[in-house]
Amino acid sequence: MRWIVAALVVISGGAAAQERRPSHCIAIADAAPGIEFVHKAAWQDPIPDYSVRISYVAHASFLIQTQGGLSAVTDFTGFIGSADLIPDVVTMNHAHSTHWTAHPDPAIPHVLPGWGDFGQGIEHHLDLGEMLVRNVSTDIRSPYGGVEERGNSIFVFEIEGLCIGHLGHLHHVPSDEQFAALGRLDVVMAAVDGGTTMPLPEMISVLKRLKSSVIIPMHWFSGFSLDRFLVDIRNDFPVERDGVSELVVSLQTLPDRPTVVVLEPRYLIELE
Repeated sequence: MRWIVAALVVISGGAAAQERRPSHCIAIADAAPGIEFVHKAAWQDPIPDYSVRISYVAHASFLIQTQGGLSAVTDFTGFIGSADLIPDVVTMNHAHSTHWTAHPDPAIPHVLPGWGDFGQGIEHHLDLGEMLVRNVSTDIRSPYGGVEERGNSIFVFEIEGLCIGHLGHLHHVPSDEQFAALGRLDVVMAAVDGGTTMPLPEMISVLKRLKSSVIIPMHWFSGFSLDRFLVDIRNDFPVERDGVSELVVSLQTLPDRPTVVVLEPRYLIELE
């Protein structure tokens, strides 16, 4: 299968390019204290200035939207709901078929697989003006036994000064070099199934090292696996669970300490 990987400065067909506020991914920065999240915002609502909306769609798929109209879907499987939405960018990982599709809609301008030739990995640096998408390759367990080096990716989205990281189907604690390449993640989506990806103690150790301001659990197969993660992490980070599927966040609304924010998965439908 051949993939055409965009790695140039481009203008998305779905929205005019906007100037991107510089991020601090590769610099340690303190979060602004004492400001609350904006939670109740449907995926079709306008996005406030200097903000990003993150909607949990299903499993490991999130819709990330910018104020200027760009959109990205993580771990894209080809189905995000009945809504008539063509994302500007989709990212995929190939650990399992629930994280990619061999037949993405050809109307999607930028399809970014998280893997390349076996053991070779892949590199993305897609600059859409308002959104920068890059990746850090990680190893995965090979379906044929052993390890496939650089077989998946952690994708990072830099928008409005924020660094948003999707850990994907992570199978190991990243190396020091990989942590350095990720930089400071303000928001991180982390798999908390406790087995298919990583044991919970190892994932929690990763999250404690990242110290992201917002931690969004994903890839949980039942309420039991999610609840177990929440019980285990409450000693380290506070937990918010308001029953919503979307989160609007900006540099000015980050919490003053790492916080777990539970979003409920919901497929995208057209809202009246």
